[in-house]
Amino acid sequence: MIPVLTTERLSMRGPVAADFEPVAAFLDSDRAAWIGGRRNRAGAWRTFAVLVGHWALRGYGMWSVDERATGAFVGMVGLYYPEDWLAPEVGWWIVDPDCDGKGYACEAAVAARRYAFDIVSWPEVFSVIAPENARSIRLAERLGATLDRTVTAPNGRPASIYRHPAPEARA
Repeated sequence: MIPVLTTERLSMRGPVAADFEPVAAFLDSDRAAWIGGRRNRAGAWRTFAVLVGHWALRGYGMWSVDERATGAFVGMVGLYYPEDWLAPEVGWWIVDPDCDGKGYACEAAVAARRYAFDIVSWPEVFSVIAPENARSIRLAERLGATLDRTVTAPNGRPASIYRHPAPEARA
C-alpha cells in the first residue's frame, strides 16, 4: 500500500501504468541529461520499473505527483535507494516542462523528506546531483541541504552528495 501525501498544491500517489508515457518521453529527452542520460523506450521501462519496485522491495519509493487543481501529472518525487546507490536519497523529476519554475519539486521534496525522517526513520537524507545540474543544486540548497562530498557514481560520472538537515536542525 503506497500512502498518498498531499501538499498545498500537489497530490503524491503511487505510480500507475498511465504515468509511464510521460516518464518515457522525459527519459527520451535532453531533460534526462542529469539523471544518467537519455533512454530508449526499453530503458525507460526498466527505469520506471525500478521506481515502482522500490515500494515492494523497500517499503518506500518515488511518488507520482499531480497538480491537485487540475489532476495533471507533474513528475516523480520521492525516496530512492537501490542496492548499489550512493546514499539514501530524496530525488525529483519534473517531467512536464510546463511545470518548471512553479516550485512543485520543492513542495513535493519537503513532503518526501519529512516522510523519510518521520515514517521510514532514515537517520540521514541526501540528494545525489550531477555537479553541472545548477537547477537541482539550487533546489537542494533552497531545501537547506549542503554539499557533503563529491564521489564517482556507479555510472562512472561525478556526483555531488547534498546532505539534508535533520528535522531538529530545521526547527
